[in-house]
Amino acid sequence: MRVKVGDTTLFFDVEGAKFVPDGPGMRERPTVLLLHGGPGFDHSNFMPAFGQLADVAQLIYVDHRGNGRSDRSDPDSWRLDTWADDVRGLCDALEIEKPIVLGWSFGGFVAQAYGARHPDHPSKLIFQSTAPRMDIDSVVGAFRAIGGEDAAVAAKQFWTEPTDESMAAYMQHCLPAYSPAPLDMAQMTRCELNFELLKGFEGEKEMDLRAGLASVTCPTLVLAGALDPITPIKAAGEIVAALTSTTPQYEQFEQSGHFISDTEPDRFFTVLREFITA
Repeated sequence: MRVKVGDTTLFFDVEGAKFVPDGPGMRERPTVLLLHGGPGFDHSNFMPAFGQLADVAQLIYVDHRGNGRSDRSDPDSWRLDTWADDVRGLCDALEIEKPIVLGWSFGGFVAQAYGARHPDHPSKLIFQSTAPRMDIDSVVGAFRAIGGEDAAVAAKQFWTEPTDESMAAYMQHCLPAYSPAPLDMAQMTRCELNFELLKGFEGEKEMDLRAGLASVTCPTLVLAGALDPITPIKAAGEIVAALTSTTPQYEQFEQSGHFISDTEPDRFFTVLREFITA
């Protein structure tokens, strides 16, 4: 489904009912907005695993502007503040009040910016495998420790000079290091990719969301994999430290990299379910 939001049109999909029968009446359930990673990907990486949460919440899968099946829009609008405001705009268009917003990886950048710019809007926030800033040295060091020197060199080259060639080397040497478990390559082939956006967005390298996180007051859950090279475990600590106006719940997954839901699914979805329903 598609809906007009500001100067663009966003694609979204829905899984699970908002109201469910409960004895003599209907019970309202929370709405969870799922913000995908990338940039340049789409919401399909959440599927089918996150669908199991549809028994406790209504799930809204969103493709950010410029991503997936949403309009490409003006590349000048591929900015973090615009994506963050689109989250609020989508909720206004769909009449969603007090959503729970989950951001994974790049979607976590968006969720952090949204929480800072609209602190009274969400009921809860979930930051999964993400970072408040791009610390290139930390990322390169994590790829070296997990994927070896070839991965470190490819990561440094891509994140300093994103070209078609450096992106190809990154996919070859770095992508396998994202997770200690073999990646499901169908997750890549299912995606509607925007290759121009895959190279990054304006302001990404200068991004620093830590000051804005002090505005967040709602309950917040931070999820991180200890073996994650692209959003290293240090980054999760920076998010937790920056959330000075709330007491975040922090969960570290020792056996996981960037794809926690694949490597430790039982604990991961138990933690999510309990936080959503609390």
